[in-house]
Amino acid sequence: MQRDEFLQQLWLDYIHCHPDIGALSLWPPELGAEFCVLVTLNRAPYQAQRLLPALHHFGYRRVGNHAMADRGILANVLSPGNDDAWIILIELQLDTLTHTPRHHLETLIKRAHPQDSRGQNLLTRGRPWPMPDWATYQQLQAAHPLAAWLAIMGPRMHHVGFDCQRSGGGDITTYASIIDEAGLKPGGRADALLPISPLLEHRYYACCTQRTVFAAGDEHRVASGGLALVQKRLPGTRERAAELLLPQHTRCELNA
Repeated sequence: MQRDEFLQQLWLDYIHCHPDIGALSLWPPELGAEFCVLVTLNRAPYQAQRLLPALHHFGYRRVGNHAMADRGILANVLSPGNDDAWIILIELQLDTLTHTPRHHLETLIKRAHPQDSRGQNLLTRGRPWPMPDWATYQQLQAAHPLAAWLAIMGPRMHHVGFDCQRSGGGDITTYASIIDEAGLKPGGRADALLPISPLLEHRYYACCTQRTVFAAGDEHRVASGGLALVQKRLPGTRERAAELLLPQHTRCELNA
């Protein structure tokens, strides 16, 4: 698999999960996303250190490592080296959860089929383990929204970000108005997952809720991702918006 195929698979999986986003026609077709936020967890074989070699194979280079202890996550920032989308790979630290929700999530992971736990496309294959029941999902949601999200979605793209300044069709306020009219609602702090640098204007929109079938046949409507708009506050800077996304105070030393 090469990078173009990987990015195409990410996008197709994303709009399959979020058809309301796929239906939006805000940008010219040739304008790609500014960044993709992918989510995984620190358990084999889905931990970031196991996924990074495949991303390196696709030509991505890790240029930043960020820790957000208050959110229980680590984030790896990967540069494409060209105009393609940057990747923000978030890793949920399961050891920050209390015993019961951690046990629920680990039990699901252990039930993943071996064939769904190998290869270069672990981030585009969908949920590799069985669907949890509604009660388990609610317990995970109360413990950490990202734990609940991973339980029903598996390691994959959580949301995509677009740089309004690169679009050439208006500023962030213009696009925000269009998205509001399409029915997407601004998400809260927990929905956006990440703290955002003051160097950027940033707006996160949660996807419309969708009917989801849980184990035992229960059906409930849940939101499972979103869309971000960004715009540099100082448009003359040479850095890409994705490069400035996370606050400097969260940055850590890169491991060799």
